[in-house]
Amino acid sequence: MVEDERVLARNIAEGLRDAGLAVDLAYDGDDALAKLDLVDYDVVVLDRDLPGTHGDDVCRSLAARGAPSRVLMLTAAAGVEDRVTGLTIGADDYLSKPFAFAELVARIRVLSRRRPAAPPVLRHDDLSADLARRTVTRGDRLLSLTRKEFGVLETLLLADGATVSAEELLERVWDEHIDPFSNIVQVTVGRLRRKLGNPPLIHTVVGTGYRV
Repeated sequence: MVEDERVLARNIAEGLRDAGLAVDLAYDGDDALAKLDLVDYDVVVLDRDLPGTHGDDVCRSLAARGAPSRVLMLTAAAGVEDRVTGLTIGADDYLSKPFAFAELVARIRVLSRRRPAAPPVLRHDDLSADLARRTVTRGDRLLSLTRKEFGVLETLLLADGATVSAEELLERVWDEHIDPFSNIVQVTVGRLRRKLGNPPLIHTVVGTGYRV
């Protein structure tokens, strides 16, 4: 979320987190570019009129480097010409202020599905995870997972047997507000393992991370 009005940015981020999304905040274009150098975000919600590097130039930079992130321009400039310009320079969608928060969440979810497609249902042995319904079953058991547990499981299943580091899980499932020295990943994986039951599906690769 790139927005220079800090109160608005924090309020939007809080609402998006309540909707189950991991959100990092940048308050100017330079900070946004620095974060985008480090993380391939699913969606970038981008204000246009930013201090430092202008929002249009942030958008152009993403398009030029072929970044997989989808861009939703969120701005008070709502004229047809403004929308056309935003879409021309590389934005994937455009939402003018003021906006309905539910519409913002819906548009973000639609854009996140436009990244390289994952199967709608992920399977491993007798485990099935329905990404649209956010449900998980193992055998004939419907499992009750928290949002973070589901996010960890989804990330591990999408890795298709490759090892995923704790740092990558923090990046994909949590956000920059989490303490990087926290044991939250270990704790969440432990709870998830107990809920998944036996035989164990998630294995620890010592010194590296976790894999299914």
